[in-house]
Amino acid sequence: MKAKSSSQAAKTKVAKKKTVRRKSRAAVIDLVPSVFKLKKILVPLDFSDHSTKALKYAIKFAQQFGAHIDLLHVVEPAVYPEGMIIPPDMEDINTSLEKQAVKTLKKTASQTIPKGVAWSIAVRVGSPYSEIVELARKTETDLLIITTHGYTGLKHFVMGSTAERIVRHAPCPVLTVRDTEHEFV
Repeated sequence: MKAKSSSQAAKTKVAKKKTVRRKSRAAVIDLVPSVFKLKKILVPLDFSDHSTKALKYAIKFAQQFGAHIDLLHVVEPAVYPEGMIIPPDMEDINTSLEKQAVKTLKKTASQTIPKGVAWSIAVRVGSPYSEIVELARKTETDLLIITTHGYTGLKHFVMGSTAERIVRHAPCPVLTVRDTEHEFV
């Protein structure tokens, strides 16, 4: 009787192993242990259709990781030229904008975020990028999800990029969502 070579023995062992096949690809995600610990997700909204796209991503992440979503709207303060006489109706414009933002955030959250996902809202007055970064730092946000319009050239130079400033100064990872992109949710 001839002795099997080591390579033949290895092939025999491999051939005898059973092949296990999954019935569904969808169940795989549930089996993979989470590497991330996402507890708080911050989503700044400017109430445009474009910005609600970031909320869709936040909802999926919150559902998968059991995270809490903080929705934020920043009201840019009304600035008047020096010496301008301000009519009494205009003096409280920031306050009325804040109240309207609270109503809109509550409505958006209650209509968009499914039951079982925890959420809260915040409205701040100031520069959008600094208020967003400040709240992310204060609440110890784990992930910031923002939208970007992707302006380039003169429009980027004139308008600046809030998203770019947030990415540079944020105390946590930032997911930027573009209007025209390959989506994964």
